[in-house]
Amino acid sequence: MRNRAKFIHRNLLSILIIVATVLIGTSFSPAVSAGNLATDSLRSDLVRVFMFQDYNTRVVVTGTTLLGLAAGLIGTFLVLRKRALLSDTLSHATLPGIALAFILMTLVSGDGKQLLPLIIGAAIFSVLGTLSVLAIQRFSRLKDDAALGIVLSVYFGLGVALMGMATRMDAGNAAGLSSFIYGKTASMLFSDALLIAGTALVAAIACILFFKEFSMVCFDADYGMTQGWPVARLDFLMMALVILVTVIGLQAVGLILVVALLIIPAASARFWTFRLRNMLWLSGAFGALSGFVGSGVSALMANLPAGAVIVLTASLFFIFSMVFGSARGLLHIGMDRLRLGRKIMDENLLRDLFEWSETNPNEGTPGIEISALKHRRSWTQSALKKTIRRLHRQKTINVYSENRVNLSKSGRLAAFEVVRRHRLWETYLITHADVAPGIVDLSADRIEHVLEPELIRQLEEKLEAETKEKLLSSPHTISFTGADGHRTPKMTR
Repeated sequence: MRNRAKFIHRNLLSILIIVATVLIGTSFSPAVSAGNLATDSLRSDLVRVFMFQDYNTRVVVTGTTLLGLAAGLIGTFLVLRKRALLSDTLSHATLPGIALAFILMTLVSGDGKQLLPLIIGAAIFSVLGTLSVLAIQRFSRLKDDAALGIVLSVYFGLGVALMGMATRMDAGNAAGLSSFIYGKTASMLFSDALLIAGTALVAAIACILFFKEFSMVCFDADYGMTQGWPVARLDFLMMALVILVTVIGLQAVGLILVVALLIIPAASARFWTFRLRNMLWLSGAFGALSGFVGSGVSALMANLPAGAVIVLTASLFFIFSMVFGSARGLLHIGMDRLRLGRKIMDENLLRDLFEWSETNPNEGTPGIEISALKHRRSWTQSALKKTIRRLHRQKTINVYSENRVNLSKSGRLAAFEVVRRHRLWETYLITHADVAPGIVDLSADRIEHVLEPELIRQLEEKLEAETKEKLLSSPHTISFTGADGHRTPKMTR
């Protein structure tokens, strides 16, 4: 009995754990089954939406994808032309055209909600808005931002007033006109998708045929005018394409959010490349992906408006590009600045050691004291120690036990090139830029670390250096101060 009691007492905890596990598993089995069912349902919905099994999904996703493509392509030139706010002005200027077209069509035919007249009215007022901005810029002293703000507010206020008149008309039904403000992607018809497809085709063909001309207008319009290019007509063609995409995109995402499709994909693409051609196609790809993913997510979640989801998707691409972009991304720039900062500290230390060796050619000490280097450039203790450790790992300096450092054989060669670049630039600033020798060291120190080999070759030819291998003399004095305040003899080279 005693042994049995010990057995039961010893294994009671294990028995309780096993029983609890069985009970919990039994109680949670319906939840697990429900989770599996939810997963299967989500998988089937994803297949249904992104494999275009539904007719309406095919129309909406195709239309928004093509709209994003067209907006991304022409938006590239709009961003580079520094007219991002102009697209916002154009979209708001379409509202009075839509309302006025509805009123006129209601009075004439009794049916004001005909898509083609509404689009024509929006296009006419977009052109009028553009001409108004250009007129204010040309015939007044107001800046561009003031002209854009005036036109945007005046036309949008006129549109709101006309929309109020349209909703109070006895004849006609103004319900649904607000979709041009906020967008109503889910109601897109096959004819709308065909219209957007035609617009995307026109935008793509125009960007390909006029790529060189649009590039010239964006980067150097004054040069184009001096060469006889029709800059004004090219600029008008570019803005006509912007108006076309803006008007076509009204029903899909609305006049407020269509601006995002014109600006955000192009801004995202700029973080990834320095080449305009690559930026153009990346912008089109970002716009198309935003339309595809955004409309697909909206189809999966019926309560989410497609226009807003499309813009939010484009914003996610922008945030990702801004952080991880390979050309201008924050992470890339931060790493470049970190590498440049380390390079500057390494080269400054190598130059200090080289110049110390010039002032102490016959000294028997194994190197300069670290404290003297610290006073040389006002180094912080941690920065100086990190730089010394880094150069010691690279085997460009030797570190001695008595807190002294000196150049190694390979370090002396590297330091020679650093000092040669520095003195080439100093000599150029003194002889050609009239910089005083007393301050030339600071001026040269700001640029010497980023001198390209081609620029060094041009400096050598300009200064007619003795040979490419020889070291120019320093135009100012070189001296070092130790920790005890003792100053090495000055040397003027």
